[in-house]
Formats: sequence, C-alpha cells, structure tokens
Amino acid sequence: MNPALTGALERGEIRRGDAFAVAPAPTLASGFPALDAELPGGGWPRGALTELLAEHEGIGEIGLLLPALAALTASGRTVLLVAPPHGAHAPAWAAAGLDLAGLRLVFPRSPRDALWAGVEALRCGGVAATLLWLDQGLRAGLPANSLRRLQVAAGEGGGAAFCFRPARLAAQASPAPLRLHLQAAGRQLRLHLLKRRGPPARQDILLDIARPARHFPGMHHALAGTALPAAGERRERRRVVA
Repeated sequence: MNPALTGALERGEIRRGDAFAVAPAPTLASGFPALDAELPGGGWPRGALTELLAEHEGIGEIGLLLPALAALTASGRTVLLVAPPHGAHAPAWAAAGLDLAGLRLVFPRSPRDALWAGVEALRCGGVAATLLWLDQGLRAGLPANSLRRLQVAAGEGGGAAFCFRPARLAAQASPAPLRLHLQAAGRQLRLHLLKRRGPPARQDILLDIARPARHFPGMHHALAGTALPAAGERRERRRVVA
C-alpha cells in the first residue's frame, strides 16, 4: 500500500469502507460489551459529538451513559449537564455509582444561552464528559451551523460529548460522527446506529438497561428527593416534587 495512504489511514483522515475509522483519541468504554463492539475504537468517542435520539424521555437513555460517567467521576473527573429537562435526583445518581463531587448542572435561561454554555463546556479541557439537551423549545431543532459549532468545540476540548435530541430529528443531516436512535423494547433498550465512522450496522443492539427515571424527577412521575445543586447555585438541600 502507498505509504502516504497508510499514514492517512492511521491518522483517521480517511478510512476503508469496510472498516472502522481510527479513533483520534482513546475512547471511553460504555460498560456494555455488545455496544463497544459496534463503536469505532471500542467505546464512546472523545473529542467528537455523539447524538442520542430517543423516542421518549425515561426509556433508559440516561442509564446508557451511567457506567461511563461513573468511571469518570470515580477517577476525579468532571461531568457537566447543560440544560437538563428536569432537576437531577442526587440519591439516584449516587446509587448508580457517580461521585456527586464531580457532577455539575447548568440551567441556561434561553436556547441561545444553552448553546453558548454547551460550546464553552465542550471547549473546556477540564470537563471529561458533557451531556446536552439543547433542542428544547426549538420546533425544528438545532440548526446545522449550531451542531457544527458543538462538533468543533468537542474537538477542541477533547472530552466526551452527548447531545440528547428527539427521535423526530433523526432524518436531519448532522455533523456528529456518531448517531444512535433509541427505542424502548419491552424491558430492554433498542439501539439503532444511524451513523458511525465505519460500515453500516447490520442489526440493532438490544441492551438490558434499568430505566432510572428517578435520575430526573419528572420522568415517569419519579419519587421526590434531594436535588443536585446547579452550577453556581448555593449548595443547599431542596426538595423536588414529582
């Protein structure tokens, strides 16, 4: 093989159509071997945007990320949630293995502020993983140029980036190199890989994931409990009513 082509393949600039692209940075293990086997590099990408397009809230989309987030906070890394749909329930996150000292929440006042916060969070090298809910209040969803800003920012910061979006936006073009469509399948979560840096997926992935609605009171009428403080908010205990 031509040496120049070999070097380009190793750097991930291009890839063979029948093989995964070389991950530009070490990936983050998802905690689900069946999923890691289908992801380029064997895990969630770092320095790139991952879109999770769920049919409904509370079907297990948070549980899909919990093993990876727990591993990050256990190692002293920071996980940031930008514009989550509900206040987070601290005991449920702690029970899932997360060190709450490494978890931060940001509740922007407007979609424009949410996008700005998301871009700045992704650019920050001190944030190991950023979870974003930025389509709220936008009927047509985030415009393509906003998604490109998020993808570029993720590349600058180098952390894992997860953008939760409605499944109705799955047909829209996106610069995110990894996109998954999530559906409830009985007590399991069905994952359809819409896009990845590799050959098309041959079949969907079924995972046994607990549906931890209590991580976000409001999803499926979760029980009340102590909420996590938002970033910049005084650390005081408050009650969240389902």
